[in-house]
Amino acid sequence: MNFALLITAPPLHEQAWHALHFCEAARAQGHTVERVFFYGDGVLHGNLLNTPPQDEANLGSRWAALAENGTELVICVAAALKRGVLDADNARRFEQPVANLAPGFIISGLGQLAESLITADRVISFVP
Repeated sequence: MNFALLITAPPLHEQAWHALHFCEAARAQGHTVERVFFYGDGVLHGNLLNTPPQDEANLGSRWAALAENGTELVICVAAALKRGVLDADNARRFEQPVANLAPGFIISGLGQLAESLITADRVISFVP
């Protein structure tokens, strides 16, 4: 089965961890997780500057590992800009000194979510 995920929960919310565990479990059982779309406060998952304490698991690095194995991690551009998450192109466009998009994530529009609604067998949302 091909899943797509919609995550609006911020990184510190328990639903964020449920989303990650669902994604990992689905892939371990042979399913495909084609795309994870981050919207609202969920875009904060893509902030490279998230720094959890050393004794806590790093959610961002776990998402990046999934991206290395073929899961597309898409950050909504409008929500990202509102929350200060920028890729290199947007940093230049808005004359910001740095980009802070974490490796493995891409910034795109709601069209990516619409495409997931059409192509995935199931779309699962994780909201706070």
